[in-house]
Amino acid sequence: MRAVIFDFFGTLSDPSAEAERLGTFAVTAAALGVPADRFGAVMAATFRRRATGEHGGTRDTLLAMARACGVEPGEAQLDAALASHRAGAQIVRRPRPEALAVLDRVRELGYVLGLLSDCSSELCEAWAETPYAARIDAPVFSWREGRLKPDPRLYATVAERLGVAPAECWFVGDGGGREHHGARQAGMRPVLITNDAYPEVRHLRADPDSYLPPDRLPDLTGLPALLGPA
Repeated sequence: MRAVIFDFFGTLSDPSAEAERLGTFAVTAAALGVPADRFGAVMAATFRRRATGEHGGTRDTLLAMARACGVEPGEAQLDAALASHRAGAQIVRRPRPEALAVLDRVRELGYVLGLLSDCSSELCEAWAETPYAARIDAPVFSWREGRLKPDPRLYATVAERLGVAPAECWFVGDGGGREHHGARQAGMRPVLITNDAYPEVRHLRADPDSYLPPDRLPDLTGLPALLGPA
């Protein structure tokens, strides 16, 4: 095994931050002049399209969401909404407590590191500014690739960019998007992060995986011991 590929939300990011997403949406909705409940519903309903780049970047996406809510925002409203939405996205992507230290330790063990995330434009646009960027050798985002997990092309892409065979890859994630099924089908060895300490956000996992890998950990702390040296 030569590589470790991580999911992002709920795996590297703090799972408890997911519960704050609706609150950040409400701030953006207020800036756009849209009812918060309507905006949240539209954002939820359009995730697949947002996460495959259909609406473009964040500013264009917010304009499309406002229009879907029946509002035509002005430029100043869009500017304010963009600023608040990016601030909210920063909250939601904060690292889980052990994440950065574990990434550093896994690199010390000799692995190259990849990322495979179903995400909308906010994460992609801010990636270089995050503490994850310098630690990940090959990030692959659904928004840029135009497809979602468990599409086999995503797993092939991240392995290719890391310069390894899929069979040489661990895949680590919390099980959203049927990601472990996709990893197994790609020939990777999946590890489930169960997030036992965060039962309040378990229902937020989108399209949960029916396949449960034999390798399971409550959080990332035990991952280096499970992996061993590359």
